[in-house]
Amino acid sequence: MTPLQRYIAEEIAADHADGLLTRREAVRRLGLLGLGATAAATLLAACANSDTGITDYSPSPTSPPTPPGSATALPTSAVTFAGPRGTLQAAWAAAPQPRGGVLVVHENKGLTDHIRSVTGRFAGAGYSALAVDLLSARGGTATFADPAEATAELSRIPQDQLVADLRAGLDELQRRVEEKKLGATGFCFGGGLTWLLLASGPSQLAAATPFYGPFPDNGDLTASKAAVLGIYAAADARVNASRAAAEAALARSGNPHQIFTAPDADHAFFNDTGQRYNATAATEAWRRVLDWYGTYLG
Repeated sequence: MTPLQRYIAEEIAADHADGLLTRREAVRRLGLLGLGATAAATLLAACANSDTGITDYSPSPTSPPTPPGSATALPTSAVTFAGPRGTLQAAWAAAPQPRGGVLVVHENKGLTDHIRSVTGRFAGAGYSALAVDLLSARGGTATFADPAEATAELSRIPQDQLVADLRAGLDELQRRVEEKKLGATGFCFGGGLTWLLLASGPSQLAAATPFYGPFPDNGDLTASKAAVLGIYAAADARVNASRAAAEAALARSGNPHQIFTAPDADHAFFNDTGQRYNATAATEAWRRVLDWYGTYLG
């Protein structure tokens, strides 16, 4: 099992432990990843016996506030461009007078409406944004009726291919916002890919803001010139286990960096379509991201 597959499997187990998935559904999803019944049961038991953080995800009796940035979000359009292994699909949102460009890296469910919304929010804040569909080679996220199938398919794509597609996305974004600085923001699985992108060698990135993504084993950021704001959640013990490694790598890089840990929040707190959404944490994280890009992208 690759590190990305392991991360996805552990996320499924954590969702079960927190009551977000039934055991039957968790076992089904783990099976799609290639785990047999015994291995799935062992993983679910291990996660159930660990501290998974905040587990009260009952909906609020009142309507949640408008997600940060959504009031000024601009519409996205579907675009395609050449990638290293064929045509890549993406969502694109153009700011009228862009201050820079942001590559948005999706979660393990693919290019969803939520990620399109975030892409539009960046454009509304003045940063033209592009979200690459990392399932493009498999026909795109829309071809998967079952989100769990999309997740399983993503887990089978080699890590270097995912990074190559993101690098092609940076090239396309730079073409669309010529002479502007670029940033990258990824969430969960996409947060981990953002760290991998930073560790993959020199790129156009001037800044990055990975949200609660696992830091790669032996990740080296010294070839990157990006200013990094790493965003974590206080109750996200699983991802926080690699936070010290990320901080050490950032320190060795010599580039500007900062860590923000949202209190009283858990993994995926920014996703307003999920049960772990935390409006207070999301609003503060969004403010910090825009401040960071305002400083390092323009």
